[in-house]
Amino acid sequence: MFAQRLSPPSMFRTLPAFLVMAIVLPLLAGCGYNTIPTAEENAKAAWSEVLNQYQRRADLIPNLVETVKGYASHEKDTLDAVVEARAKATQITVTPETLKDPEALKKFQDAQAGLTSALSRLIAVSEAYPDLKANQNFLALQAQLEGTENRIAVARRDYIQAVRDYNLTLKTFPSVLWATFWFRSNQPYANFTVDEDKMQPPKVDFGTKSGG
Repeated sequence: MFAQRLSPPSMFRTLPAFLVMAIVLPLLAGCGYNTIPTAEENAKAAWSEVLNQYQRRADLIPNLVETVKGYASHEKDTLDAVVEARAKATQITVTPETLKDPEALKKFQDAQAGLTSALSRLIAVSEAYPDLKANQNFLALQAQLEGTENRIAVARRDYIQAVRDYNLTLKTFPSVLWATFWFRSNQPYANFTVDEDKMQPPKVDFGTKSGG
């Protein structure tokens, strides 16, 4: 009986709160409340694509190494360097949560740059082996590797743009007001800090383009 008497007043107290939320929430969205979360999600999605393309490259390397080994097994140091660089690059995981840490991102970048360098040396070695350059499996890997390097460059470019957009929402008006009062825990994301020339995909030339 006592509980039944309390129910109507409780309902009347919560009803105004629901009505206020129903009115205020659309207004918040219209004023740009979603700007910061949207920009952050875009940056996370762009980073996922970067990781996806790096993983695609890592998946190609074992087949590439085995193919080269079949024709140039005595190039052991070069082959071992690629295998070691791939292992280092795939051991480092940078999640969206750690993108706020410039040191963590730099460590990841350095590992990927080391793999790129080792892979370039392996490609250069292939120039000395005409039979290897004519191998169909090798040619197929060439096409896949070129495509992957291009996709990596595009993914990195998109990530840089997404991070710039997100970081700007935390610093510029009017979204800085939302960052100050509602999204205080949001921090700027770290970005790639590489020279423009290093943003270009490495040249992958197995000697077939010049007819060699």
